[in-house]
Amino acid sequence: MQRQFSAAIAASALGVAVLPAPVLAAGERVTVKGEIIDTWCYYSGVMGGPDAVQGTAHHTCALWCSAGGIPVGLLGEDGQVYMVLKIADDANSAGGDTQLRLASHEVTADGMLYERDGIKYLVVADVVSDAGVTNLTHADYGPVPGFAIPEPQE
Repeated sequence: MQRQFSAAIAASALGVAVLPAPVLAAGERVTVKGEIIDTWCYYSGVMGGPDAVQGTAHHTCALWCSAGGIPVGLLGEDGQVYMVLKIADDANSAGGDTQLRLASHEVTADGMLYERDGIKYLVVADVVSDAGVTNLTHADYGPVPGFAIPEPQE
């Protein structure tokens, strides 16, 4: 205790602010069912509306984005996007083997939910079920959605 007090006095004498230790946000244990998505294309609209960047029509792009470091999300059945920080023992937040293996899959995930500034973050402890790719959108969009093909420049 004396050492901490002396350090605080020394810091204030040097004009250094002494701040309390940060308070960690409390998480909530949740189970979420939904599709593992590519958050860049989902939020940016670069490949079309949200329905176009889900399922089989977007699977390859989702792999490339994840491998390139774009964070994956879990689009819950409730329509909420949960930013996935970690899945089980895979420490890579994006581009890890687990995220690549689960791209476009419908999963049920059990983990801890944290929320800050209106964004929901999910630390997945366990993928309870993996139904694979169930959202077959190629019938609607083809391998490459037409709106994703650039217009020729004249």
